[in-house]
Amino acid sequence: MMKMSFDVTAKKLFGVHYERLIRTLFLDLVIFWGLHIAGFQVEIAPSILYLMSGAFSAGVMWQALSAGDSRANLENMFMLPFEGRTLVFSYMAALGAYTLLTQTAGLLAVVWAVSEWSWAEILGSILCALAAIVIVSCLYPLRLGRVDAYAFYVRPASRGRTVKVHRRYSVRRYLFRYLMAHKNYLVNTAAMWGVACVLPVLLGQMEARFVLPIGFAILSLNTPICILLSCDPALERAVRFLPGQGKAFCVPYCLFIFGCNLVADTVFLCSWQIQLGGIGPLHALTAAVFALLSASGSVLLEWYCPIRGWKIESDLWHHPRKYVVPAVMLLLAGLVGMI
Repeated sequence: MMKMSFDVTAKKLFGVHYERLIRTLFLDLVIFWGLHIAGFQVEIAPSILYLMSGAFSAGVMWQALSAGDSRANLENMFMLPFEGRTLVFSYMAALGAYTLLTQTAGLLAVVWAVSEWSWAEILGSILCALAAIVIVSCLYPLRLGRVDAYAFYVRPASRGRTVKVHRRYSVRRYLFRYLMAHKNYLVNTAAMWGVACVLPVLLGQMEARFVLPIGFAILSLNTPICILLSCDPALERAVRFLPGQGKAFCVPYCLFIFGCNLVADTVFLCSWQIQLGGIGPLHALTAAVFALLSASGSVLLEWYCPIRGWKIESDLWHHPRKYVVPAVMLLLAGLVGMI
């Protein structure tokens, strides 16, 4: 019974023949060897490695548990006779394997490749990831005050009030409502602003002229607000069906992402000025240019290359496409630093 319950969830996440898992692990191996052969090295403290591994794994696991698209899978499992502990353990094991092997493995492949680590530190990073997954699995059901299989069932959100009807459409109004209905998107955006506060501590040893554009590129890695078409296929079909909607939707959407990126860059510059000083008008202009270029690139990718065929929401948040715009911005940052 446990094996059957595990296979039901695992095959949804990894593919019927686990082909998605094999493909992901192969890609991680290619990334590791590519970075290792390139000789790019960064000094990272073991404590930072453990923190990244644990925090990232915990976030992905919580997100996988909270994904609304897992509702149908659990509903089908609840229709069959099941033993509570067996179902909970197999469900947690499948999601934990998904988190560790398809998401955390990619992060560790990059970090292991760009710095020298002992076997004890590598093992420690894996143990931190496993510990984070176990802790989240124990804490998640407690938010409902119960610990059984139904505690992992994400019920549809009920509308507590009537939505005001407007005669004219507004993309800005839609984006605001969407974020209010998906608080995890807001949390992730706020987390990026938190990263902007601590980036000067991590990058402050390098020259501002070179490292500030790198910070702007890193802060463009705000996945949730850049996948609003991919995560809502019905919206995508509606936008593409109506004439002239490409421009009517994409321009406000680009300005919305630009605003989010610019706030993160502004927080980064203010934090740098407070801690290190030396920020001038040229740096502010560079931040605005990077924010606009990254927003434009994100919208173009959403319009011409939307993510399809995803299984759960976490696939969207951690799809390889999320690295395209930041990678291009990092290359641009290198060119700006050399000028």
